[in-house]
Amino acid sequence: MKRQDFYFDLPEALIAQQPTSERRASRLLVLQGTALHDKQFVDILDFIQPNDLLVFNNTKVIPARLFGKKMTGGQVELLIERIISDHQALCHIRSSKSPKPGTKLVIEDAFEVEVTGRQGALFLVTFDPTKTPLEWVEAYGHMPLPPYIERADTDADKNRYQTVYASRPGAVAAPTAGLHFDEDILAAIKAKGTDIGFVTLHVGAGTFKPVQVDDINQHTMHSEWLEVQPGLVEQVKAARAKGGRVIAVGTTSVRCLESASQHGELRPYTGDTDIFITPGYQFQQVDVLLTNFHLPESTLIMLVSALAGYDNTMNAYRHAVEQRYRFFSYGDAMLVFNQASLS
Repeated sequence: MKRQDFYFDLPEALIAQQPTSERRASRLLVLQGTALHDKQFVDILDFIQPNDLLVFNNTKVIPARLFGKKMTGGQVELLIERIISDHQALCHIRSSKSPKPGTKLVIEDAFEVEVTGRQGALFLVTFDPTKTPLEWVEAYGHMPLPPYIERADTDADKNRYQTVYASRPGAVAAPTAGLHFDEDILAAIKAKGTDIGFVTLHVGAGTFKPVQVDDINQHTMHSEWLEVQPGLVEQVKAARAKGGRVIAVGTTSVRCLESASQHGELRPYTGDTDIFITPGYQFQQVDVLLTNFHLPESTLIMLVSALAGYDNTMNAYRHAVEQRYRFFSYGDAMLVFNQASLS
């Protein structure tokens, strides 16, 4: 298929710049085969059954954006992509000129880092050893809001651009489908007898990387670190044994479950994945997906199309635009059923 096949016209006014007043205040578009249902997010409880298993991504967004200057006075911006040791991280760096190895940067007039190398498009940065990179960003970093949110981060984003169950620091972008859940909805899900499990995928800035080739089969997918623990594997088996469904909360949970099923069955897995899910992919684990609305021509709308069917997905997106749903990270949600399980 072609990248242009996944284009839709999105008015800029529909790109959510702020979160809703409450996490649960968003809308929910339910896509079941060709059927569309306009709901509120709290109505998700009507579509969850007692024997189901909801799989959440428990990654925690770190305040990964740092502002500073070169010794010559030039302004720089660092975005940590991945912390790789107690003193080093791989970073994106924006400045008037790319810094060379050996360049020292002063961050927030508080501490120094040194550019010590390159790994492809990323810079290897060594931090002041008196603290770990995570400790430095926790003290001086800014929440890395997505590029389509055209404002500076605020203190409110430290809470709202984070799921209520986030526990494992490492992401530089939120698993946004989880932003709609509050503690009361989670309690209501458990009260129904529905199981809840967790995977970890540290979302990288590559999630915003556009597809630039016409033939999507030629796209090089970004890599992200994930972990599927043995306990989650057992939860999936238990849900299947009871006739329940696996409901992935977010495309990152899908990437975890499907990456850990590459040998035909779900197994514990820790490591990187560059899985690229497009129409024609045969899902091994996911029956239902909760997700937000994604960018035109993005790898994420391609994943949704693989699950729900291309025509169904594009029709749902046209409907969402017509009904003025809010798009992207702080936007509304979709509950998408695997078309294969509906037939």
